[in-house]
Amino acid sequence: MLPNCCKQDEDNTVIDIDGNIYQTITLGTQIWMAENLKTIKYNDDTPISMVTDNTSWSNLTSPAYCYYDNDETMYKNTYGVLYNWYAVNTGKLCPIGWHVPTVADWDLMIEYLGGEDVAGGKLKEAGLAHWADPNTGATNETGFTALPGGFRNYDGTFYDVGDLGYCWSATENDATSAWYSYLHYYDSSVGKTNGSKKYGFSVRCIKD
Repeated sequence: MLPNCCKQDEDNTVIDIDGNIYQTITLGTQIWMAENLKTIKYNDDTPISMVTDNTSWSNLTSPAYCYYDNDETMYKNTYGVLYNWYAVNTGKLCPIGWHVPTVADWDLMIEYLGGEDVAGGKLKEAGLAHWADPNTGATNETGFTALPGGFRNYDGTFYDVGDLGYCWSATENDATSAWYSYLHYYDSSVGKTNGSKKYGFSVRCIKD
């Protein structure tokens, strides 16, 4: 366990512009949301475009969101919303006073948890209620409760719910790609790579 480092403080919550309430946790010097973001508005109350059609999604170079399999009822409450990176890049997804973590934010958290090889297990929700068997190494001792929300591919198709969880960073790689982190059901590591800005991934916010 991680003594006194990763408590979920029941008195600490944050509310987004839509009124969704999120528990928060402290990891070292950082304060993170303990749930995936669910808002469908920016923090200035402007609606985000919802795009369900695969071809339309694949052609996007502007902000958009969707639900996994375009099924709000099945997936929103548990896994939150999937956003493309153009929505992340507006700087207005998270509640005021919060932001989408940069690669440096993710790296600081991962280092605090003991490195990439073990941090994933400490972040993942334990058990098999949402993660596929064997959900290797999952203890959720941080209270982060990472979930396998899957993703939307750049061509609009959906993959990996139950198997993998993907979270955007706010860090651009180049004109067409940006950095993200991911977790697997079959190991306890945290991966980091870059991919198409057209991907639809989950978002966790971190306090400024």
